[in-house]
Amino acid sequence: MTNRFAGFVRASGTELVDGSGTPLLLRGIGLGNWLLAEGYMWRFGDEMNSARLIERRVESLVGPTRAAEFWTRFRAAFVAEEDIAAIARMGFDHVRVPLNSRELIDEDGAFLGGFAYVDDLLRWCATHNLWVLLDLHGAPGGQTGTNIDDSPNGMPELFMDERHRRLTIRLWEEIARRYADNPVVLGYDLLNEPLPNEWQHLYPDELVALYRDLTAAIRAIDPAHLIMYEGSHWATNWSIFTEVFDPNSALQFHRYWCPPDRASIQPYLDVRDRLGVPVYMGEGGENTPEWVYTAHRLYEGHGIGWNLWPWKKLDTLTSPVSAPLPEDWSLIADPDATVEPGPAWKILEGFLDSVALAACQERTEIVNAAFGRAPLRIPAWGFVDGSPEHRDRFAGFGLEGIWHRSSGRPYTEAELMPMTLDAGDELHFPLESRPGGWRADSDEPDAFEISWQEGRLVVRATRTARLRALDVTAAG
Repeated sequence: MTNRFAGFVRASGTELVDGSGTPLLLRGIGLGNWLLAEGYMWRFGDEMNSARLIERRVESLVGPTRAAEFWTRFRAAFVAEEDIAAIARMGFDHVRVPLNSRELIDEDGAFLGGFAYVDDLLRWCATHNLWVLLDLHGAPGGQTGTNIDDSPNGMPELFMDERHRRLTIRLWEEIARRYADNPVVLGYDLLNEPLPNEWQHLYPDELVALYRDLTAAIRAIDPAHLIMYEGSHWATNWSIFTEVFDPNSALQFHRYWCPPDRASIQPYLDVRDRLGVPVYMGEGGENTPEWVYTAHRLYEGHGIGWNLWPWKKLDTLTSPVSAPLPEDWSLIADPDATVEPGPAWKILEGFLDSVALAACQERTEIVNAAFGRAPLRIPAWGFVDGSPEHRDRFAGFGLEGIWHRSSGRPYTEAELMPMTLDAGDELHFPLESRPGGWRADSDEPDAFEISWQEGRLVVRATRTARLRALDVTAAG
């Protein structure tokens, strides 16, 4: 196993390279919910969708002393070294860790004990040869105006109050001081998904100004680490990127709920070409294996590294790891349910047991889809390249309505949308390595010739026929 930490990850033209200058195509996983709780990962509704609301619920059930114990034990169970070892075993090369400023800095600018969790993570990742991307998911005051940033009042007050702005700069200065010499840190992801929805039109200049000031503050301390900048509106609006903020930087976009086609990433490719900087897909997933396979082959086909979101959730089909629902969890999830402290604590302890990796189920179909690894089932519309005529013909195929499948529920036969190929038509499906075998899911499987050619399965029609999917088996 090569040592990834011989130098720092950095930008080189439109590529990211490691310390030896070798180009990187990053493949990572997000540690969502660990240091900043998100309600949907707990199977909670909108009434308890933010970290503050979840904390309030736990304390209301069991009191402040046991609530404090709960959160200490939760952090120890939800991501432990065993999780990091499993992430490395599955083939990921980095983790993106969402940070909540409330665990790192108080309103007076004093630094808090949450850095111990980051230090533990860096130590584990050094042991298991993974990089760590530090992501400020919840900035002081909140940068999104939604539940995901743990904002106190549901507004992006980071851009409304100079006090929050100063704290954010101070926090990044401290992060840079602590980790400037640590090559396990892949880079600094300055703000997660700033200014979505209507906010993107109200504070774009303030966002650019903050990015500039954060860059200057970090560079005064740390000249080496990569800096990443996300666009506004869930990291999808890149109109603010008109020039390069720093020569050692990359731009980050996120992709959910959209067709996995070139049109969905073309704006980011255009900015990459115009500014000459690397781009990175820093959050995506929450969908079916078919979508995950197709989207990740799209990114890799255009030289874009990626990070699948998230590593672990309760009772999920869409993450690499699914934790079982604890007994009587509905009593905790219902904000109107009254539960006595004793029974509530018993349920919460069941939750702590369930989120430890040993109790969880691996969703290998999601991991296989992300890496293009057999065994897996590939929909016919999951092809990455073919002739331009195919692209034109299958564009607007009527699939837009099925992409948003955040539950991961399998597609019905009708939703698989068989594709009609004429004699001589080809579709190409990249895979990590040669699989053990393959089969065309079609009413006329003998109408297709399938071969392994230079890292992909090539399907060629010998006559007009409809293809639903490919079922691919593992070697050996």
